[in-house]
Amino acid sequence: MLESTATAWREVKTHATGPVGVLPLTAEMLLKEPSGNLFGLTQNAGMGWDPKRLLDPEFLILSTHGGLRAEDGRPIALGFHTGHWEVGLLVAEAARELKALHAVPFAGACTDPCDGRTQGTTGMMDSLPFRNDAAMVLRRLMRSLPTGKGVLGVATCDKGLPAMMMALASAGSLPTVLVPGGVTLLPEFGEDAGRVQTIGARFAQQQVTLEYAAEVGCRACASPGGGCQFLGTAATSQVVGEALGLSLPHSALAPSGQPIWLDTAKRSARALRRLEHLGMGTKDVLTPGALRNAIVLHAAFGGSTNLLIHLPAIAFSAGLKRPTIDEWAAANRETPRLVDALPNGPRGFATVQVFLAGGVPEVMLKLRAADLLDTTVHTVSGETLDACLDWWQDSERRHELRRRLRELDGIDPEDVIMGPDRARARGLTSTVCFPMGNLTPEGSVIKSTAIDPSLVDKNEVYRHRGPARVFVTEADAIHAIKSGRIGHGDVIVLICGGPKGAGMQEIYQVTSALKALPHCKHVAVLTDARFSGVSTGACVGHISPEALAGGPIGKVREGDQIEITVDRLNLVGSVELVGDAEHEFNLEEADRVLKGRTPRPDLKPHPGLPADTRLWAALVQASGGVWNGCVYDTDAIIAKLEKCP
Repeated sequence: MLESTATAWREVKTHATGPVGVLPLTAEMLLKEPSGNLFGLTQNAGMGWDPKRLLDPEFLILSTHGGLRAEDGRPIALGFHTGHWEVGLLVAEAARELKALHAVPFAGACTDPCDGRTQGTTGMMDSLPFRNDAAMVLRRLMRSLPTGKGVLGVATCDKGLPAMMMALASAGSLPTVLVPGGVTLLPEFGEDAGRVQTIGARFAQQQVTLEYAAEVGCRACASPGGGCQFLGTAATSQVVGEALGLSLPHSALAPSGQPIWLDTAKRSARALRRLEHLGMGTKDVLTPGALRNAIVLHAAFGGSTNLLIHLPAIAFSAGLKRPTIDEWAAANRETPRLVDALPNGPRGFATVQVFLAGGVPEVMLKLRAADLLDTTVHTVSGETLDACLDWWQDSERRHELRRRLRELDGIDPEDVIMGPDRARARGLTSTVCFPMGNLTPEGSVIKSTAIDPSLVDKNEVYRHRGPARVFVTEADAIHAIKSGRIGHGDVIVLICGGPKGAGMQEIYQVTSALKALPHCKHVAVLTDARFSGVSTGACVGHISPEALAGGPIGKVREGDQIEITVDRLNLVGSVELVGDAEHEFNLEEADRVLKGRTPRPDLKPHPGLPADTRLWAALVQASGGVWNGCVYDTDAIIAKLEKCP
């Protein structure tokens, strides 16, 4: 412990020869360049770069890489998740290509946590706040290479990828390209990474054996890298990044570690060089039209509701107007859902199968035919979206990959990505609805595609009325579910999970546990927290105001009668208090009752809420809150501080 081997201390040196060669300096550079630029050349030579190539243009590659791999790919130190485990290979591929294009690549990283790993733990209270911190670090790294001519961002998963997009969006006239880190493969036998997260609840309900749980749990992540196999937040963020034009066409959802995935990094490096030559900056790609396209693609894919937080944050970072609830709702009303992917169904194909069926550009072809896209916008390819879709329609890549899907899995690509008529005939309905009501006066969201179809009437309307089962911690709700204390028709009201209570935690542990109940489809969930993109069921989240901000959801009592209505065709809904344990109320009486009640006495932040997250919650509340993207609006924050005595 205390003494080194003899070799270690006998070989200590104080001087080294240094690099061979000379810096390519001129008298003008010595007289006019900032000292930092000159010292940068010295350090670049010290790190081993060829001195003759030191004046090549410099480009920064940022990533969310985590873990440490040996040369043969085996782990030396694990990452937090598979999503960032292999992205270092993309960084290396892009760097080699930039060097071949006579550029000097730099690489930096800000790794990210795993929402799956922190489900049901205090780590979840850092999840959403981390996104803002990571975006800030990534922006600082971008500015810390003042000689850089462009930025390549490589990211994959739930928080790292939105953070990367927020950072790139702020680049203005600087060209940037996003390289999505792709997805992991399905196991040949077993369960996908979404379903496998329910093994604890299923074991508690005696639906699986210990041996089965151990086996499927081992193999669910069938390949070592990439985001999960379902259209959760990670996959949806990749789709949205491409829809914004920040990624090259058909780069989202590529199978991690495979040649087609590495090829994306190489071509993205070329695209970055081309943008520099064309004088195209990020602001020329991220436009109001691109933002609208991203909302439309979110609806067509049936994406995660977490993007209702992330996309406004990306827009804010780009200096664009943030989309409102009304704009989201309008886009979802006019945009048909065209993709049959996990977890929405009806058949539920994996993300890599969606990629082989054509991914984002295939969906865009069908949306273009329906005149639902702005195809005049530019992408990071340097071309308009229209030109990109023309290429895709007749490309060998498209036809060969679709053939490959039939060959490998026996799946017709038209069953994965459909036209509007076929999708309608298969029962695909629009994605998100924003129920209002006396318990949700500032809004809420439900992924209406996740409601069990057997509970929806012939007019596509879901109705549920039942007694409130109120919980102020996720742990208490989980315990009630696993111990059989949640019954047919109950409405779980999980509060104190919003920004002030628990950092707006993601409560997939609750929704996944409900899946194990024989009557699970007859249980609804209301919460001021948020949901994982793989959640299913009648789950209403983002309820605003949150309980700890004085929202009426914090006045609900055990046994109160709650009525939930969701019209999946017209995308309107309501969440109303309609009675207590003894009496029914009309809406006027319910309003009077709620106004007369005081907040529940047991409302309080989670005892493990970190001080960092409390600060985040205060700052995002001052910046417009959840519906404005949970961002840091510096001007708004300063204005509020200056008003303080």
